Amino acid sequence: MADPRIIEVQLDESTIIRRNEDIERERQVAIFDLLERNHFAPVSQNGPFRILLRVEDSRLAIELMNEKGGALETVRLGLDRFRKPIRDYFAICDSYFKAVRSNAPHGIETVDMARRGLHNEAAELLQECLKNKIELDFDTARRLFTLICVLHIR
Repeated sequence: MADPRIIEVQLDESTIIRRNEDIERERQVAIFDLLERNHFAPVSQNGPFRILLRVEDSRLAIELMNEKGGALETVRLGLDRFRKPIRDYFAICDSYFKAVRSNAPHGIETVDMARRGLHNEAAELLQECLKNKIELDFDTARRLFTLICVLHIR
């Protein structure tokens, strides 16, 4: 019986050189929310899945494992289309975290709306890029994009 969901997600920590407190919190929240509710259905596999995300040669590698941790397949996705959304997302997150620390409510709301907009666009792009490989719901794509961004911290 198919169970199209992720039950565990790991990031290849060897590609992450540093993370500040804000980014670490974003990572934790994205993983928690992803595991609470997600729809993740690779076309050629039945779940549930354990996944490992890593970047290799400018490509995202999504290593799929079965419920017991046995290797299934690795789905690879070119990340060139995501360079600008990732860069813009880091810039807007930096502005958001600064606004939160300054306690400027009007600034926080404006920056947060822009941040959500960028995040939504990137999630739609991720869904589009994976459409023939993995079916994702929108919230799952949003959370995976957050984790892709974490992998790009240098």
